[in-house]
Amino acid sequence: MNVLILSCRTGEGHNAAARAVAETLREQGDTCEFLDVLSLVSSNVSKKVEKTYVLTTRVPSVFGLLYKAGRAISTPKHKSPVYWANRLYRDKLYEHLISRSFDAVVTSHLFPAEVLTSLKRENRLPVKTLAIATDYTCIPFWEETECDYYILPHKDLVEEFRKKQMPKEKLYPLGIPVSKPFRTRGSRQEAREILGLPSRLPVFLIMTGSMGYGRIEDTIQELVNLYGSRAVIVVICGNNAKLKESLENQCKGHPNVIIQGFTKKIPLYMDACDVLFSKPGGLTSTEAAVKGVPLIHTAPIPGCENRNAAFFARRGMSYYCQEPAQQAKYAKLLCENQFLRFRMAEAQRRNTNAGSAEEICGLLRQAVGSDEVTSCMF
Repeated sequence: MNVLILSCRTGEGHNAAARAVAETLREQGDTCEFLDVLSLVSSNVSKKVEKTYVLTTRVPSVFGLLYKAGRAISTPKHKSPVYWANRLYRDKLYEHLISRSFDAVVTSHLFPAEVLTSLKRENRLPVKTLAIATDYTCIPFWEETECDYYILPHKDLVEEFRKKQMPKEKLYPLGIPVSKPFRTRGSRQEAREILGLPSRLPVFLIMTGSMGYGRIEDTIQELVNLYGSRAVIVVICGNNAKLKESLENQCKGHPNVIIQGFTKKIPLYMDACDVLFSKPGGLTSTEAAVKGVPLIHTAPIPGCENRNAAFFARRGMSYYCQEPAQQAKYAKLLCENQFLRFRMAEAQRRNTNAGSAEEICGLLRQAVGSDEVTSCMF
């Protein structure tokens, strides 16, 4: 197959899911192109959208209001401003599709799904389309898109998507795809040796998301109060250089607190840690759960992340608390109680699908070869 994979620079989670599918396609001998759909307009537009997203997520109240407004006006009957804005570059996407002779298109983001819908309504979409939902809820405006297949994170979400009048026959709860390094739990000892971390002390990993969201100073302080120098705290700040500098200044007197910027070694850090603290982004949460890492969800960006955290906590896949003192107590509990760790790992295993990327590629293969597709669920 020759597959076009579309994403957008509004959070790394969408890109990570898309790359997981691209990785599997290439392993199976297929060709694919990974494209930031807004780059078809211009690199300047893509950067402006990314900058706007970063600014709104760093002001949670604003992002929450926008999300709430989106839910209020979201309807399958009338197209939203999001649809009309993305429709503007449909001709450029059409030219790209035709010039490369793609067999199918995969998108892990709403924006490409909107422009693909526009082409479909104009009878200018010559290929099958597959969309991947990367949050544990139906975000606003999915229902106004018209892709051929939708990949949902979990079977329990089918009814929520159905209530938005999305056709059941298009919904495939195959799980969120994660890349190969997250699909198995590596040796803790080997990971610590590679990363230069102590072999016998508890290691707490704090992740703030690719944009470095959240005020985590209090969480760090609570862990220091609880453990002193008897534990190592690793903080991943993503691309937020300002946060990294601030935390480095705060933690100068604590050699057991390691402040790390953007890194490609997240799978290793997850292997090495005893407990992961993370905001409840859909992708990072899924990566941790597929790996079987004890997980504590911290303060979410208001909107879909509230629902992600609630989904995980209700099924025993994580502890969810916004109070740093309680988060630290949960971490201590998970470190000291093997049964609780085992129970959480079992819940994570039951509710995620490590083979999601392979099943998505299999679905694509059937779609390209035949109009009849067999539904499969984990």
